[in-house]
Amino acid sequence: MSASSTGHAERARLRAAEEAAERIGTTLDARTTCTELARFVCRSLCDAAAVELLPDDAVPDAAAPDDGVPAAEHPAADPAAAVARATLHRVATEGRAHLLEADRGGAPALVSVPLLAHGHLHGVLRAARADGGFTADETATLHHAARLAAVHLAHARRHAAARRTALDLQRALLAEPGRPHPNVELATRYLPADRGALVGGDWCEAIRLHYGRTLLVMGDVMGHGLEAAVEMSAYRAALRYVASAELPPHRVLRQLDAVVARDDRRRPATCLLAQLDPARSIASFASAGHLPPVVFGADGSARLLAVPAGPPLGTGAGGYELVTSALTPADTLLMFTDGLVERRGEDIDASLSRLAGLRLPAGAAPADLLDEALRRLGGRHVEDDVAVLAARIRGR
Repeated sequence: MSASSTGHAERARLRAAEEAAERIGTTLDARTTCTELARFVCRSLCDAAAVELLPDDAVPDAAAPDDGVPAAEHPAADPAAAVARATLHRVATEGRAHLLEADRGGAPALVSVPLLAHGHLHGVLRAARADGGFTADETATLHHAARLAAVHLAHARRHAAARRTALDLQRALLAEPGRPHPNVELATRYLPADRGALVGGDWCEAIRLHYGRTLLVMGDVMGHGLEAAVEMSAYRAALRYVASAELPPHRVLRQLDAVVARDDRRRPATCLLAQLDPARSIASFASAGHLPPVVFGADGSARLLAVPAGPPLGTGAGGYELVTSALTPADTLLMFTDGLVERRGEDIDASLSRLAGLRLPAGAAPADLLDEALRRLGGRHVEDDVAVLAARIRGR
């Protein structure tokens, strides 16, 4: 082979390698990676291709079998044969597969290339050509593309495993609110801004107290994601402990703020407390930097309650005030985090006015009222976490 033809072949291999690196592994999704691999090899190397994967829990170590069989005699010594004997999931097929069945003067050329990365076998690439075999350069390109895809598949599987671990931890942190007294009807909703997460820093709680009273809690820890969820869980546990003393809401906030302020690693949080007393048809409120609640009357109209917002929890400043308001069985109390109403570029007063201007169906159950409020405010398509609760005193 002349020097010019050798140089031309080398440049062609380099272009193929660059194109493979650009087109394969654009995401951390295994199926997408397999589709990209099949499309790449079908562009110029073959007529049809299929990428088959081993299940996540059956990816063998092709380099180090551990069943007592000598390595030279072990089926995994031939990675493609090991895949052929395994239960495979076909995840992508590309190309003109019908050509393989055409009579073109002989059997089609078939090649199986293992998807190997870091000694682990992830599956196999099968390529076919109807009119002739593969050259050495083409076979080398197939192997290069398969190795590249295998590396991306390994990354995708590690990413998926890490995400499953994070979701398992979030499930452990995600706890349903406690049950209020039977004299209070309660409904809650939680919508994380990140659809890949289960829980963030927003939370709500219901704590039974003596004499038929119930303490309702709405909190919002600064930040998002898993770290905020861990902080939320710590706040929740501390609040339950402080609330067990059955103090008025403003004193609960004062003690909780003092507890949190002792640890300077804690993230600040806002919190709104509402202590419902059905026997007297009243509700007592206190706020640590949180947005005020809304009460929907019997006719479905809304009114904002003026609850002074003290400093957020964690500052150690205290200064929380108690506000008492009538709450009858015809009223529905709505407590929420800022993700329900806040919109980028909009003043918070305008956001609250939009909520106060809602007129929801008269007599709607708390759960129905929540769903309708979320629908009208676009709560399922927001940029921040949303926690919201609706409570109503049951008539005697």
